[in-house]
Amino acid sequence: MPINIDLRRTVLDELDWEPSINAGDIAVTVHDGVVTLTGFASSYAEKLKAEQVAKKVRGVRAIANDIEVRLSGRSERTDTDIARAAVDALNWRTSVPGDEIKVSVTKGWVALEGNVHWQFQKSSAYEAVHDLVGVRGITNLITVKPKVRATEVKSRIEAAFHRSAEVDAQKVRVETHDNTVILRGDVRSWSERQEAERTAWAAPGVTQVDNHLMIKP
Repeated sequence: MPINIDLRRTVLDELDWEPSINAGDIAVTVHDGVVTLTGFASSYAEKLKAEQVAKKVRGVRAIANDIEVRLSGRSERTDTDIARAAVDALNWRTSVPGDEIKVSVTKGWVALEGNVHWQFQKSSAYEAVHDLVGVRGITNLITVKPKVRATEVKSRIEAAFHRSAEVDAQKVRVETHDNTVILRGDVRSWSERQEAERTAWAAPGVTQVDNHLMIKP
């Protein structure tokens, strides 16, 4: 119990330290390293930021983000306005093939669909629209259609781990099935686990990453 109390206090302090978050509107509960965030945020971007901040705290093993997005009057926008803004934002992103992405909006919730060749393009499309005014949430249904073999993907990821100063390559195993990457082994922190997953996603041709890395501080 004391460990949970201390971790909860640390997460609250970290949220309070972040100037872009109104920490007074967010509640934190902790059980066995699993942090649950509740309360409300004034935007979807603030909700995501709270999750990112909590993940940085040592000892956090998982996050359940149940924060509700409550838009103020000036942040309310019609679905048509949000859709137009999303299309413009995608067109401004040089890393996103805007003509391949379709946008739909229902009650402030944005859905992205289409096909791209790289995971970073899918991620970039999400980043382009996640902080638009009026957005309550995003479903990213964009499909990555690769052009490389699974064996090549595996060797590239392993080489990237050996170059990394943040991931202990000796403790991370990489498996590939078609274009799905499976990570197994032990890491020292949530941030190292996230970095390993980010590195795997950066490999050309990856369409899915199953992260089974265990956090052992």
